Amino acid sequence: MNRRIVLASRPVREPTEDNFRVDNSLPVPKPGPGQMLVKNLFLSVDPYMRGRMSDRPSYAKPVEIGEVMVGGTVARVVESNAEGYSPGDVLVGYGGWQDYALFDASSRNTFRVDPSLPLSTALGVRGMPGATAYLGLLKLGLPKTGETVVVAAASGAVGSVVGQIAKLKGCRIVGIAGGPAKCAYVEHELGFDVCLDHRAADFAEQLRGACSKGIDVYFENVGGKVLDAVAPLLNHGARVPICGFISQYNDENPSNPLSVLGALPDPPAYRFFLVWEWPEDYPGAIAELTTWIKEGKIRYREDIVDGLLAAPKALIDVLRGANFGKKVVRLEE
Repeated sequence: MNRRIVLASRPVREPTEDNFRVDNSLPVPKPGPGQMLVKNLFLSVDPYMRGRMSDRPSYAKPVEIGEVMVGGTVARVVESNAEGYSPGDVLVGYGGWQDYALFDASSRNTFRVDPSLPLSTALGVRGMPGATAYLGLLKLGLPKTGETVVVAAASGAVGSVVGQIAKLKGCRIVGIAGGPAKCAYVEHELGFDVCLDHRAADFAEQLRGACSKGIDVYFENVGGKVLDAVAPLLNHGARVPICGFISQYNDENPSNPLSVLGALPDPPAYRFFLVWEWPEDYPGAIAELTTWIKEGKIRYREDIVDGLLAAPKALIDVLRGANFGKKVVRLEE
């Protein structure tokens, strides 16, 4: 039988472990034409999963009650009916919160994994979060040498990569993170020029001091009070790629960044984006990130927990900001 974690109920505000249920009622699936049966090895845990647990209108279909939770996985091929793929091949795709899954060889979300780096990184720094940082910053942020770039959730899977890429482009980087340990990591390990703790009582004042020439690019991951502090400092012609606003995900009536930015007397160029808007650029982004990692130009940190049953708490921790680095679940072999 195929062990799965399914959505048991829709959360009200913050999810709890009671919103999930372990299901062993279905057999391991059989691959059809062009498909592969895979064994999931690593599971990505990402903020967007909170939105999939809700039935609010969104860019993607919600997970239905009783359905397996969605999620990116690194997996090993067990059985293949797809040309060019053989048992033992390691791939990344959307296998979900389960031991076994079916991958479709024709899916734009199925890729081979370069084994020269840790496999888990295909879910983080050189996976969807890394590509989100790369494409969101370079396609929408358009950083220029000498500009000030502010990055929210700077120690996280996306923000950490955004700042390092902007630094490679010659920008001054101001990170925002939660707590002294994360800020120290962002400054000393990732090479940001400064990192501010959004939990500090005088955070808004510190941000004004750190951005004395204003903000040219703000990469939005958090929303709420962080955006409230950033918005008045945006320069004329500033760009704001909106990846998410995690501080609001558990609220019943979340504050939308669009309303905050749109109300400014001199609004920046801003919009929500999804990494899959640029499918033709996705492989190139992964390739360049992989090169930068191998050259030591991009650093990363992973927060790994063990066992499929750890996934619900891992997601709750991510939504609370309790993770330190890219959250990954390592599944039992």
